[in-house]
Amino acid sequence: MAAAQDGADAPSPPPAPVSIRLAAPEANQGVASDGTHVYAIDNDRIGKYRIADGKRIAAWQGERRLFPHMNSCTVAGRELVCAASNYPAVPQTSAVEIFDTGTLRHLRTVSLGLGPGSLTVMDRHAGKWWAVFANYTGKGGEPGRDYRYTLLVRMDDQFRQEAAWTFPPAVLARFAPKSCSGLSWSNDGRLYVTGHDRPEIYELALPDAGSTLELRRTIGFASAGQAIDWDPVKPGRLWSIDRAGKEMIASEIDTNRP
Repeated sequence: MAAAQDGADAPSPPPAPVSIRLAAPEANQGVASDGTHVYAIDNDRIGKYRIADGKRIAAWQGERRLFPHMNSCTVAGRELVCAASNYPAVPQTSAVEIFDTGTLRHLRTVSLGLGPGSLTVMDRHAGKWWAVFANYTGKGGEPGRDYRYTLLVRMDDQFRQEAAWTFPPAVLARFAPKSCSGLSWSNDGRLYVTGHDRPEIYELALPDAGSTLELRRTIGFASAGQAIDWDPVKPGRLWSIDRAGKEMIASEIDTNRP
């Protein structure tokens, strides 16, 4: 673990130790955990795996035309709530896709339509929904908006915007030319995000004033970006994916700040 380093060319800190690796062909976009199971997320499919033995116990496959790009999910009660978009098509449209955690049956869609970017993250914290609308330089981006327009949005129970924040310049420089692919609030109320391809996590904080998130530190980990999720049962355990190796990874993060 290391203090945050400014500049897009600084090396990533050494990775946190890995305690579990589970093979999952769906591990292409992200992972979610309920403490007993992990859910491997791909654009149009989900696999549910038992942490104890790595066995897949449920699966879902959707039509690609309806589910072109699911990116990340979070467990909320008995529902798996997922961020989805039409990436890389433009104009950017987004939706929240909701599944039953037991069977992975698709329950409903909440269409958000056109928005301030491409929805890549949904998380639940402090009685609110937290979403990231990504913007990109190049593929999937819209004219006049690049990665610097990536936005964190706090939403009510009907997924209506209540407040929004931009990301710190030092973090945006590490995102570039892509954007934020993962976000998860820890049990102790800290905000952690990942980019698209760097093996590092950014601990951020809501500002006391203004509209730009504050960078607290950068943490190295074994995954090259993508969507993440804190384990709700095991303190300090952060789930991520190895996209190339098609694995879900549990990293043990030291949550004590240096």
